[in-house]
Amino acid sequence: MRFQRHHSSIIEISDGDTAGYAGLFAGKERRRLPWGAIAASAGLLALAIPGVSAAAAQKAVYLGTAGNYSILAKTGISTTGTTHVNGNMGVSPIASTAITGFSLTKPAPTYAKSALVTGNIFAANYAAPTPAHLTAAIGSMQSAYNNAAGRLNPTKTNLGSGSIGGRTITPGLYKWTSNVLVSTNVTLSGSATDVWIFQVAGTLNLSSGAKIVLAGGALDKNVFWQVAGTTTMGTTSILQGVLLDKTGLIMKTGAKLHGKALVQTAVTLDASLVTP
Repeated sequence: MRFQRHHSSIIEISDGDTAGYAGLFAGKERRRLPWGAIAASAGLLALAIPGVSAAAAQKAVYLGTAGNYSILAKTGISTTGTTHVNGNMGVSPIASTAITGFSLTKPAPTYAKSALVTGNIFAANYAAPTPAHLTAAIGSMQSAYNNAAGRLNPTKTNLGSGSIGGRTITPGLYKWTSNVLVSTNVTLSGSATDVWIFQVAGTLNLSSGAKIVLAGGALDKNVFWQVAGTTTMGTTSILQGVLLDKTGLIMKTGAKLHGKALVQTAVTLDASLVTP
């Protein structure tokens, strides 16, 4: 008996094997096939199915409506110095009083403005439909965090024992059961369609002046930092990607985030830049 595999290749089963299968289906087992032969045949059949690959590339984390914000936080956003945020900001379930240092003005009941923010600023105590939109965005933020945290089969676990300064990192899923320190520049090298997901069980710390550098066409929108502890960016440090942080973000003087800060507690800025 012959089975066609993907147009050209053939898997052959002997007449004896055919009889064995027939006996199995009839409830009268005539002879058992060796497990090795069965496994080999199953592997060949799996390879014949279009779309099946041994190691699938990571897919980007879906942000939902949380992606509409450059900074989204649950307990507050504060700044000192000349910070600049390119895009929208939002806080929920906390009220607008938790947004400090931005000198808010209120041109409409549903949002506020600031000279430090190019987009609009939203808070849970503003007029409808803002509260509902923020509730949905916060839900999306938490779902994105859980999605990133739940990715399995990491490319590497505990790379550099948590100290990754000076490395060039290719696309994939990287997991740390400890804190992560970026003491010197780290390069993410890949194409515009490649994805990096970093799972950090502890804190993420960038030393002063340390940078995450993108190379080869890599895009910050395809880089995801899932951090259980606080993320602290030293003075003039640069982080690239979407930060999904459960505990907090502290950006010290002159620090820059090229991406988004989606934080389940508070964000603290000091003459910082946040831009997609």
